[in-house]
Amino acid sequence: MSALPSKDSAALVASAVAESVQYQGRKASRQGSEQRRQAILDGAMRLIVRDGVRAVRHRAVAAEAGVPLSATTYYFKDIDDLITDTFAQFVEHSAVYMAKFWDSTQDTLQEMVLALDGTPEARRQVADEIARLALEYVRHQLLARRDHLMAEQAFQQEALLNPRLHGLMRAYQRILLQGVTQFFEVLGSQQPEQDAEVFAAIILRMEYQSLLGGIEQLDNDGMLSILKRYMHLVLGL
Repeated sequence: MSALPSKDSAALVASAVAESVQYQGRKASRQGSEQRRQAILDGAMRLIVRDGVRAVRHRAVAAEAGVPLSATTYYFKDIDDLITDTFAQFVEHSAVYMAKFWDSTQDTLQEMVLALDGTPEARRQVADEIARLALEYVRHQLLARRDHLMAEQAFQQEALLNPRLHGLMRAYQRILLQGVTQFFEVLGSQQPEQDAEVFAAIILRMEYQSLLGGIEQLDNDGMLSILKRYMHLVLGL
């Protein structure tokens, strides 16, 4: 039977990422100033989700946020700082969300450990359960967090073009992979990090394809079959 990974390790990684995020723009010293700065970042994010990163311009963000144009240039000296800080906030919020998510999986991980009695049937049941949980996660992302997925796609593209975003993108990827790696550790994988990389890539592709096709065309049975097949291949079932 596999040992349970260190308690809350994935959640702790996500929390550490959230605390490590640094912003480039001017810091707000008063509550009212912070609210305006926050409105600017939120407005930039809405533009990115709706129209893409290239739509982020001082005038467009000011209009979206409902603030004077001078406010955007006060807090952010150039567009690069504004885009970088919008992505930094995205990573920070994502890290907080994932810290809670991974923390909530601890009981599930414990149940999986207890279910692994060394038999192929027990491993098969656990593999199928992970596939089911992964499908539920994808569906929740598409139904409840579509804007998050759209922002994620936009920033992945922007990170290819903007070296300033490389560190933030690596931190974001880390919080996603850490928890998936834990599942494979529980299953006794000899290469949990590599298996997690492939599994996460499958989920990301499913999210992308579903964004293209729309939630109404979501192939639940097809996605579940793919996830189960991968889990069975990894575990030699």
